[in-house]
Amino acid sequence: MPDYTAAQLAAARRRVLILCKTYPSPSSRYVETSCVAGMDESGAMVRLYPVPFRLIASDQQFRKWQWIEARIRKAKEDHRPESHRISVDTIEVEGEPLSTANSWFQRRQALVAAQEVFNDFDELERARQQRGVSLALLRPGKLLQLQISKADSSQWSDDEVAKLMQAQSQGHLFDEVAEQRSLKLLKKLPFDFRYVYECSANGVTSAYSHKLVDWEAGALYWNVHRRPDWEAAFRQRFSDVFAERDVYFLMGTIHRFPQQWLIVSVLYLPKQPDDQARQGQLF
Repeated sequence: MPDYTAAQLAAARRRVLILCKTYPSPSSRYVETSCVAGMDESGAMVRLYPVPFRLIASDQQFRKWQWIEARIRKAKEDHRPESHRISVDTIEVEGEPLSTANSWFQRRQALVAAQEVFNDFDELERARQQRGVSLALLRPGKLLQLQISKADSSQWSDDEVAKLMQAQSQGHLFDEVAEQRSLKLLKKLPFDFRYVYECSANGVTSAYSHKLVDWEAGALYWNVHRRPDWEAAFRQRFSDVFAERDVYFLMGTIHRFPQQWLIVSVLYLPKQPDDQARQGQLF
């Protein structure tokens, strides 16, 4: 268990490029929270918690590929090295998300700045065991399949509903924001989504499977779920379209289950033309 110094635990303002927002889940203390993660200016991965995203002020809400600045500090109760607590009221959003112009050049250059990108899941798992890595970019060699299955339960438990409703009955840290909008009960996703993918290392190709919890997946489901062909529409984006992209997974572990990895975000850049590849502009 790491022994962090007072300096490491001290709060400081820090710029973070947002690469991930997970689908919200009930929280006993903060009503509902999303795991937000990204990369700081040095290319180090940063996990930010708690972020009750639907409840924060509109001018502080941010999108994927957008820089924010806020006061954060190393989380005492979460010993994963990338985990930090954020002071939500200090969030400042910087401009628009990075441009998609010129084959997403700005976004591609941002990923180039990452301190570490893994090309094989086994390599990432060894980094977790040896160095405690719990949040990292993984570049799969090929997407094999998108699995869609019914969740164990399509409804929140009584305890989870109580957590979601307590804001209305007891008040919470973001009362001023809650007064400005009606707090709708968070819907639970009735389906689970998993990617089966392969990686190649040292001449060996292996297949892996991990659950997808990206907010975009949940949002797409609710946008298309009333259609009789919703599953085909979902696969068309998260399978067919992404299979033609240069895909990166942002992988993260679960606090209570540190050996369990999730795909917390999918980053999907257009592939570059062959002439650009010959000029060495590819990763």
